[in-house]
Amino acid sequence: MTRIAIIEDEPKIAELIRDYLDREGFESTLMADGAVAMDVLRKETFDVIILDLMLPGRDGMSVCREFRTFSTTPVIMLTARVEEVDRLLGLELGADDYVIKPFSVRELVARVRAQLRRTGLWQNGSAAQPVAQSAALELDAGRMEVRVGNQSEVLTPVEFRLLAALSHRPGQILTRAQLLDALYLDHRVVNDRTVDSHIKNLRRKLAELVPDRECVFSVYGLGYRFEL
Repeated sequence: MTRIAIIEDEPKIAELIRDYLDREGFESTLMADGAVAMDVLRKETFDVIILDLMLPGRDGMSVCREFRTFSTTPVIMLTARVEEVDRLLGLELGADDYVIKPFSVRELVARVRAQLRRTGLWQNGSAAQPVAQSAALELDAGRMEVRVGNQSEVLTPVEFRLLAALSHRPGQILTRAQLLDALYLDHRVVNDRTVDSHIKNLRRKLAELVPDRECVFSVYGLGYRFEL
C-alpha cells in the first residue's frame, strides 16, 4: 500500500488530509513534531511526504534539508508564507512541490497523485533503466543517480528531471521557461530564480564527478546548455 507521511501540527488540518487520503486508498501516518518526524523518516519508508513549514521541535525547512541528505522521496511543502516559495523549491531545500495555506484538500490529494505518477514514470518501463546520456555520463532513474565512471551522486527528483532535460539535448540551449516546463508538468508560475538555484546545486554535484570541467553552461540572456 502507498504510504504517505503527514507532518502537520494543526490537528484539524492533519486529520482532514488523512481522511481524504484514506478514502483514496492511501495509508497515512500523522506526525505533529518536526524532531519526532525526522526520527521516523530515518527509520521508515514513505512514498510521499507532506510537510508543514512551521512545526514545533524542528521547522519544516530543517526537516526537509536533512531528509534530502539521505532520501529522494517527493516532498510537498505546506506553507502560509508565499515569500518562502522560491526557497522551498530552490537550492536551499529542493522540495518537489508546495501548497499555500489555506488550500483545497482535493488539490493537495491531486498533487500527491501527481508526484506518485511522476515517480512511477521513472520506476516503470524503459525510463527506469540506466540510460547513457553521453559516452561518459549515465542517469539511473530507479536510483535517482547520475554516474560518471565508477562514481555516482544522488540527485533530488527535481535535479534529476533538470539534468535529464539538459543532457537529452547536448549542446542545445534550453530557456528557463523550457526547463520549468520539464520540472513542473502542471505549468505553475514559478520564479525563474528557482531554475538558477537548482542549476547551482546540480553544478556542485557534477563537479564532484567531473572536477576538471564544467558541464552546465550559462548562456547570457537565453538559458543553459549541457556539454560533457
